[in-house]
Amino acid sequence: MHLRTVLPADSMVPIGWVAVGDPVRILPPEDHDGIWEVQKNLDSPGYVFGLDRPADGESLMPVISERFGRGLGRHSNDQQI
Repeated sequence: MHLRTVLPADSMVPIGWVAVGDPVRILPPEDHDGIWEVQKNLDSPGYVFGLDRPADGESLMPVISERFGRGLGRHSNDQQI
């Protein structure tokens, strides 16, 4: 199941399949186009990280890694108690 997906109580997702969207679509894992069709509108980068989706061929990973690195760096002087 993906972020921002609503799965009704009486639903069943077969092992390995993907539940995505609201209303939910339950798709086989090889249906990349169908999954992306729903997932792109869920705006995961904006919802999770507050970032715009990058242009084709670009990546959010440098910005996300920097954020996580800064967060972990705040603990560099922590002392074990």
